[in-house]
Amino acid sequence: MKDKFCVIMAGGAGSRFWPFSRNERPKQFLDFLGTGSSLLQMTYNRFRKIIPAENIYIVSNRIYRDLIMEQLPELPEGNVLLEPTRRNTAPCIAYAMNRIAKVSENANVVVAPSDHLILKEDEFLDTIQQGFDFVSENDALLTLGIKPSRPETGYGYIQISEGDGLLRKVRTFTEKPNQEMAKIFMDSGEFLWNSGIFLWSIPAIRKSFETLLPEMANKFKQGTEVYGTPREQAFIDEIYPLCHNISIDYGIMEKAPNVYVLCSDFGWSDLGTWGSLYDLSPKDENRNVSNRCQAMFYDSKDNIVVMSEDKLAVVQGLEGYIVAESGNALLICKKEEEQHIRQMVNDITVKYDGKYN
Repeated sequence: MKDKFCVIMAGGAGSRFWPFSRNERPKQFLDFLGTGSSLLQMTYNRFRKIIPAENIYIVSNRIYRDLIMEQLPELPEGNVLLEPTRRNTAPCIAYAMNRIAKVSENANVVVAPSDHLILKEDEFLDTIQQGFDFVSENDALLTLGIKPSRPETGYGYIQISEGDGLLRKVRTFTEKPNQEMAKIFMDSGEFLWNSGIFLWSIPAIRKSFETLLPEMANKFKQGTEVYGTPREQAFIDEIYPLCHNISIDYGIMEKAPNVYVLCSDFGWSDLGTWGSLYDLSPKDENRNVSNRCQAMFYDSKDNIVVMSEDKLAVVQGLEGYIVAESGNALLICKKEEEQHIRQMVNDITVKYDGKYN
């Protein structure tokens, strides 16, 4: 287990889950499913079964440091890597890889978001072990692909090469498609959902950064002597805002020649939207969902209501709506229009100067 490391990315704002997810406590720190554990805690506990605590790193915005330590008290304090500003996933991963390289230059690493739901945990851990076995023996970048169960427009897709077996070379990555294209992808049998979970060795990912994002690689390489010392945070605070705002998918995975995908089935959802939470939740006879609160529905169907635990919602005459209340804000939005929530939050920020964020 010594050469196995895990990086959990936990810096997102979760604005698509507004008003439940706020700047002070975004969705990765919330117990969405009523299990008694936040999404971050569930992710950490899952990996903790196969990776020692000292080899698990959390990368997040500096404002969430205390929240992380409160939720994960057994995590070594030095394993919380703090971003001074949000710069997407490529700088986040570059930072973590350089930090881990200081401990183990040949480490094998799994990188995962903090807010995904895994329903079949044993199958997931078996898949991660298969991934570790592959990247430890090959100069390759590996992503986990999920066999699609529906023509989903909210996920990115991976086109796989022809062949037998679960491990395939990646042909192309495709951004979120429209409904018609998603159906074509699904019917073809050539496409998988992109889970956003990656595995690689430190030498393989380091070479990819040096080739495809050389400017970023050089910035982080300058800190080789300070990683793991009291000077690390000052160095990161200085260079991080200068990094290009780019995702690991666009910056490296879509361009690298040595990208593979492991076809997987472990009950995955990225739990990225109210609609995805609705899909995963138990429903009444009219397909209504009430989460965390009490609700009474009259002439209503296909709704999701999420409110404070001590509140009762009485809903009449609604079909296909999100009704979400938290603190000082209430959202009423058509499920089919929820892609606009992020823009709504931006508008609210501008108009009310962050009061409702």
